[in-house]
Amino acid sequence: MKIEEIENEIVEEFSNFDDWMDKYSYIIEFGKTLPLIDEKYKTKSNLIEGCQSQVWLNAELEGDKIIFKADSDAIITKGIVGLLIRALSNQTPDDVLNSKLDFVEKIGLKEHLSPTRANGLTAMIKQMKLYALAFKTKMSK
Repeated sequence: MKIEEIENEIVEEFSNFDDWMDKYSYIIEFGKTLPLIDEKYKTKSNLIEGCQSQVWLNAELEGDKIIFKADSDAIITKGIVGLLIRALSNQTPDDVLNSKLDFVEKIGLKEHLSPTRANGLTAMIKQMKLYALAFKTKMSK
């Protein structure tokens, strides 16, 4: 499934909720479904800089697709990174690099986060795109 199609699904799911408390609950519940990252990847080098809470992100290239895995010590952050993984995992490096992740704006996520959480969201996206760039570079050699 293309990133845009996944984003449209996410936007549609969030449109079922009228207030942000329900949306937060959905994000938290979604985070609980995130496959756990292997403990060996919970290292300082996999911590995302700029997040208020601890977020570990790992990526591996399987064939021509990137598989992202993550965990966080904060339930809301775990849900947010889970949404990003849902959109970007199992995609090619080019697709990840070219993704706009419009769903973040469309569901109003950034405007309903504290400034430090919003910075963390930006840092997560940046790190995922950096992984994609590294894999693209590696594949072109």
